[in-house]
Amino acid sequence: MADKIKLAVAFLLVAAGIAGFYLLSGSPTVVRVLSVLAGVGVAAGVAYMTVPGKAFYAFSQESVAEARKVVWPTRKETMQMTGVVIVFVLVMALFLWLVDSSLFWLVKLAMGRSE
Repeated sequence: MADKIKLAVAFLLVAAGIAGFYLLSGSPTVVRVLSVLAGVGVAAGVAYMTVPGKAFYAFSQESVAEARKVVWPTRKETMQMTGVVIVFVLVMALFLWLVDSSLFWLVKLAMGRSE
């Protein structure tokens, strides 16, 4: 029950930060953005104090660790695959244009409107 109350308070803090953004319409934009960031920051701190918040934090830490384990392609591999994709798109565009033109010609021929 306490976690639900803390999460509700966190939600209200985010809402208060957003409300502050609009209530401070006469203030500089920096102040307005800081009100939203402050609301989100304090809300994140309150949400972290809950069991789901700590589980989410642990999950995000594990996700970062897994992303570091990924073997990313080299620049050369990336450029080669990009070239393959571009060539494939051009070939498919040409093929679809030919099919479309052929079907258009056949429909015109069937309707007796060939020129």
